[in-house]
Amino acid sequence: MVQLSGPGLTRGRRAIVRLTLGGLALAQGVIGVWALLGPGPFYATFPTAGHAWVALLPPYNEHLVRDVGALSLALTVLLATAAVVPSRLLVRTAVAAFAIYALPHTLFHGLHLEGFSDADAIAQMSGFAVQLLTAAVALGAVAADSRSDPASPPREST
Repeated sequence: MVQLSGPGLTRGRRAIVRLTLGGLALAQGVIGVWALLGPGPFYATFPTAGHAWVALLPPYNEHLVRDVGALSLALTVLLATAAVVPSRLLVRTAVAAFAIYALPHTLFHGLHLEGFSDADAIAQMSGFAVQLLTAAVALGAVAADSRSDPASPPREST
């Protein structure tokens, strides 16, 4: 049976995981609720009025924006659960799911910066970098010796 808070995950590491994954969950939750419930305003004003980054990538598609919102909320559930129950397996799974979303998303936006002011391009890409670094910190917090993790297979001796 897998323990939810495996041995070896110290109080400090649990705090790091809770802070990092909780922050990512909060960010995804805000984006998810906004895009799902207000797709038009999300498209026209994300992240703030006067800096409509999503609108720089036309055309508007309500269905697509609502789907992105719903998927962001699904990711929120996984990130928040891993923040509350920081087992190594769950944290690794949450970070992997986030990376599967965030890495291609970051790459796409990095390759489509035309129309952005220099300040907005830097702000957008910095935001992506902070999110990816935050996920990496959470992963690093659980990367201690996995021999003490009952969810990890035993190591073979050499």
